[in-house]
Amino acid sequence: MSKKLRAGILGGTGMVGQRFVSLLENHPWFEVTVIAASPRSAGKTYEEAVGDRWKMDTPMPEAVKKIIVMNVNEVEQVASLVDFVFSAVDMTKDEIRKIEEAYAKTETPVVSNNSAHRWTEDVPMMIPEVNPEHMEVIRFQKERLGTKRGFIAVKPNCSIQSYAPALAAWKEFEPYEVVATTYQAISGAGKTFRDWPEMEGNIIPYIGGEEEKSEKEPLRVLGKVEDGVIKPADSPVITCQCIRVPVLNGHTAAVFVKFKKKPTKEQLIEKLTRYRGLPQELELPSAPKQFIQYMEEDNRPQVTQDVDFENGMGISVGRLREDTVYDWKFVGLSHNTVRGAAGGAVLCAELLKAKGYITEKLD
Repeated sequence: MSKKLRAGILGGTGMVGQRFVSLLENHPWFEVTVIAASPRSAGKTYEEAVGDRWKMDTPMPEAVKKIIVMNVNEVEQVASLVDFVFSAVDMTKDEIRKIEEAYAKTETPVVSNNSAHRWTEDVPMMIPEVNPEHMEVIRFQKERLGTKRGFIAVKPNCSIQSYAPALAAWKEFEPYEVVATTYQAISGAGKTFRDWPEMEGNIIPYIGGEEEKSEKEPLRVLGKVEDGVIKPADSPVITCQCIRVPVLNGHTAAVFVKFKKKPTKEQLIEKLTRYRGLPQELELPSAPKQFIQYMEEDNRPQVTQDVDFENGMGISVGRLREDTVYDWKFVGLSHNTVRGAAGGAVLCAELLKAKGYITEKLD
């Protein structure tokens, strides 16, 4: 590809926005040309707007330091300078729904990390390896919005990435009942230990809104497109507890599953390790070559050793064993701000570009 598409980042100064900036450095298809944020950041250079709040392990890319941050509310002006945008704005859900639709109506595709549109019936919510066919609803969404190229696509909640891909890999065995407990990193709240010192050595047994998302969103991902909308799957029934733990990056899940068809351990592991999706077939730039790895060691996966598997875009599963109440149980691990947030959205954008949904704007 000779010419890169111009990408904007809405909410570019927050933690997820910073992750977008980092992941898009030297991206072969996309170039960050616009960063927009709240009015208090507008008019400053990106370096000035972020100040001492840069939360990534790697330095701020030189290419973005001098970009003048725009006011995210000046929709027409921002949209005129980009081919599409990533959304990581920090607003109320109603405000997010309104501003993302406003960008879409300027004929600017929106790939969102936010939860506001995850239950809008004609907005695809994609784990690209699992449900790329949900892109089909975009044409119905465009009809509703009155657009030709503008639309919204979203990625699901970060917490489900550590176990929903396994359920998808095992679909033919018909999992019908799932109990999951997620142990979620503090970066999922946009924090570091410097911001949140009271989390050191601490566990908080509540994360607002996470349990409902963790129980319901996998069913939408596993659902089907019918009559121009996405109909969530009826099964499996999922119940979940979500716990905040003193880890910077990496959501771990302890999961128990009942199956209608009784698979062997060998069958389950084979389905995990052989699971490939459209991103792997198309060799998309951010796609992990190995989407799910299975780890034989009793003490894996571990955050310190495994969270960056496939540059944070892969899923690690281990401790698969028979259970006395359920059929099988396992432990899953995913990187919550890479696969679970910005990286997952970048992969969605790559898939949408590869399939012709995101294209260069023509004057």
